[in-house]
Amino acid sequence: MFPELNNLLNTSPDRAEQGKLTLLCDSKTDGSFLVHHFLSFYLKANCKVCFVALLQSFSHYNIVGQKLGVNLTMARERGQLVFLEGLKSTVDIFFQTQEEPHPLSFLREAGAGSLQPLYEFVREALKPVDREEATWRFPVLLVDDLSVLLSLGLGAVAVLDFVHYCRATVCWELQVFIFCVMQGNVVALLHNSGEAEDEENDLLLNGLSHQSHLILQAEGLSTGFCKDVHGQLKILWRFPTGRRDRSLTYQYKIQDKNVSFFAKGMSPAIL
Repeated sequence: MFPELNNLLNTSPDRAEQGKLTLLCDSKTDGSFLVHHFLSFYLKANCKVCFVALLQSFSHYNIVGQKLGVNLTMARERGQLVFLEGLKSTVDIFFQTQEEPHPLSFLREAGAGSLQPLYEFVREALKPVDREEATWRFPVLLVDDLSVLLSLGLGAVAVLDFVHYCRATVCWELQVFIFCVMQGNVVALLHNSGEAEDEENDLLLNGLSHQSHLILQAEGLSTGFCKDVHGQLKILWRFPTGRRDRSLTYQYKIQDKNVSFFAKGMSPAIL
């Protein structure tokens, strides 16, 4: 995780909030560093993480994770991390016989439109255990990234339904005396194509923005490439009715094991 980003968000692994939906967006830049931040953040916070990785391989996330101080292999072995590798699973779906429904079985269906198998996978991965056996603080669903589902032929409504049911299960489920307490978090990345004709992407982005408690928007610089400033990050906190939303904008530079943030025009290379 990146300590400077934690400072901007006024959080830390030992006091992470619960019951929140965080939307990560990127436009004309690569916002994957935000995914790596939240993955390492929640693993260090001792949370149970279900990671639906549709964009990169397990080895890729593991290599980056080691630079940030977490070992995904060990986390998976001890049951803290449930990892769905979309790239590998796609090969299994098309070339191997499936005895049980696969989370990504919609790929083999004509007119794919339902993500129920994927939701069932998430629910099973994060289902509560008896309090006596509980090891992890709370569950977290991390998706990288939702735009891939649109590219595979699913509609924005189907993806919104999937996120809605995941929120209802992970973030809201509460039964104190029956030990069915989730109150976890959902974090998802979505690419903002910025193209006017991409109606499905716009619909999904707008729908998720209205549901989110926290939005992090990584954007490329309007002036083009710069070796000392890689982009800017807009942070939007959305509050319940009656409170005004709060937003901040910082520029950033991605380093090997860290990301530094600074106010616009205040890059150390310039001063």
